Amino acid sequence: MINSSKNSLLPIGFTDTLYPEASNEAHALERIITFFSSNGYQQVNLPLLEFEESLFDGTGVSMTEQTFRLMDPISQKMMGIRADMTPQIARVATTRLRGEPRPLRLCYGGQVLRIKGSQLRSKRQFTQVGAELIGTKSPIADAEVVLIAVSALRDIGVKNISVDLGLPRLAPNLMNECGIKGETAAAMRSALNRKDFSEVCAIASSSGQRAATIFPALMSAAGPVESAIKKLNALKLGDNANLERSHLGEVAELICSSAPDVGLTIDPVEDRSFKYHAGVTFSLYCKGIQGELGSGGRYMAGNGKDVENATGLTLFLDTLIKVIPNRASKMRIFLPYGTPLDKGTELRAEGWITINSIEKEQDPIAEATRLRCDTYLGSKGIEKI
Repeated sequence: MINSSKNSLLPIGFTDTLYPEASNEAHALERIITFFSSNGYQQVNLPLLEFEESLFDGTGVSMTEQTFRLMDPISQKMMGIRADMTPQIARVATTRLRGEPRPLRLCYGGQVLRIKGSQLRSKRQFTQVGAELIGTKSPIADAEVVLIAVSALRDIGVKNISVDLGLPRLAPNLMNECGIKGETAAAMRSALNRKDFSEVCAIASSSGQRAATIFPALMSAAGPVESAIKKLNALKLGDNANLERSHLGEVAELICSSAPDVGLTIDPVEDRSFKYHAGVTFSLYCKGIQGELGSGGRYMAGNGKDVENATGLTLFLDTLIKVIPNRASKMRIFLPYGTPLDKGTELRAEGWITINSIEKEQDPIAEATRLRCDTYLGSKGIEKI
């Protein structure tokens, strides 16, 4: 039996991942990367540490409050440990891969480290696996990323998947249209995040007739895709907000036509992003599981004149291993002291996990049992215990 009492020695938000969970996580990561690769997303490996000047450039600036910092003893420059891998992908795409044909499809997997955990994800170190589609602003690209996320989850055995679409820039655009600024805008954003309908109505009422009409209606639009789109289309929006609404509608239609069995909802006021998202966002859920399986959305990759449209997804392995079916464990066979090496090679080629004896034992059956083997190699061949 594994003793978990020593776990208290670790800092809050950090934990040991032991077997079989560690093996399941590694297997899921490999399966997902393989699935992304088969869909044309080329794998890249990124450094755990970067200089602050590159790590916090462009989209990375949103992660400054979540990033552990340390000084490089060689260059004496400050570095950061990545808290999210999307900004790194944006850096690579707009620098080293700037000359590659667009749209550019990349995938990745690795550990990230954050200063604080969240209410739904208390871990501060966990594995991300994701894919990014860079160099196009087409709604087809947004739909592709959502659908490939759903397909990757299904490929590893996840069922009852639902997707919630959002537009984190819609509410700020409407606030600008209604002249809601400063502390009032901050109060409105906070009320929207809390889903405090009465507070939203109170702030909107004090901000003019248009605000009093639009914001309660915007909150009421959240729900299943058909009713949400119908309610959103009934709103009178300005040019910028209307463009976002139209883009969302196209993305939703593409998802519905390609995956009609996926539960699709829309929450036009939700803002789960790291503040770098600049268009349609999404979160992935599974019935009966608390927290997101993954999330993603549209953003601008790069900075200055090198900026370009991009969209992507990130899946969270610490949540996924709670919902993916347990892998059928291979049979463990004990090989008594003196078993030829070729025999072990032959058994492993057949799919066995071999446990070699280190010392000559008096009772191979007892030793095999102690080492939790299902079978042992006896004088008559493979024998069950």
